[in-house]
Amino acid sequence: MNLDFGLLHAVVAVAKAGGFREAARVTGSNPSRLSDAVRRAEQQLGVRLFNRTTRTVTLTDAGRALMERLVPAMSEIDAALDEVNSFRTTPGGMLRLNVPVSATRLVLPAIVPAFLARYPEITLEIVAESNVQDVFRDKCDAGIRYDECLEQDMVALPIGPRIQRFAAAASPAYLARHGRPSHPRDLMQHRCIRGRYASGVVPEWEFARDGETLRIQVGGSLLVSVGSAMDLAVACAIQDGGIVYLFEEWLRPALDAGQLEPILEPWWLSFSGPYLYYHDRRLIPAPLRAFIDFVRQQPV
Repeated sequence: MNLDFGLLHAVVAVAKAGGFREAARVTGSNPSRLSDAVRRAEQQLGVRLFNRTTRTVTLTDAGRALMERLVPAMSEIDAALDEVNSFRTTPGGMLRLNVPVSATRLVLPAIVPAFLARYPEITLEIVAESNVQDVFRDKCDAGIRYDECLEQDMVALPIGPRIQRFAAAASPAYLARHGRPSHPRDLMQHRCIRGRYASGVVPEWEFARDGETLRIQVGGSLLVSVGSAMDLAVACAIQDGGIVYLFEEWLRPALDAGQLEPILEPWWLSFSGPYLYYHDRRLIPAPLRAFIDFVRQQPV
């Protein structure tokens, strides 16, 4: 029986995602195209692979039997093709990285241009998210995170500056009008520009000095999404809107330009730089292997 390999990929994508819309989001396709591919696969096979309703898409018994054999086989085919790719003079293919928004500002600009110049046949896709949870969602090959807690079979490779700080700052006009805090607790009397994670959590501001750590729940009239809306927070702070607490390097242009003034600097929290996370498996895709090797060659 001759069956288009692309149709099988569509069937596997829908089965793994549990629906056409989610499969389309993951694969970058569209639901109608995947639905048509599944329909043609069923016609060629002569069996129904999915039970469809307006709300659910589930595998039939025939579909489950096919997936049990097909998924491992297609994984082996993909691995074999990537094995051949490793013999190319210049590795090629797609590399997808899941990263926090901060990494697109503070880590990747110093790496990505030179990496793509060295490997012009690699297509790099960056999935930047504020809600950084699953490194491997959306079929990403690896991800960047600030937490070194490893899941089983995961490797963490240092990437970017190894020591970073959170910095508190406000505009000169704001400080002239409202006074300069001398202790983190003074922030409770100020307008602070706060962030909210996609999970709904509004984090406390954490400070440390001489072994003492303080966590302050600040208040203010502006609340923005952590990551995606932090540029707005900086812009509002520059325009006298309150005190902002963010990565020092994110604030550095405004600090150097005199648009913001640092406050409470002895209390700024230092923390370890980010890590590139990837699965510890025998065969790493050639584009990811090239990226890992490139990162290892970068000065720390």
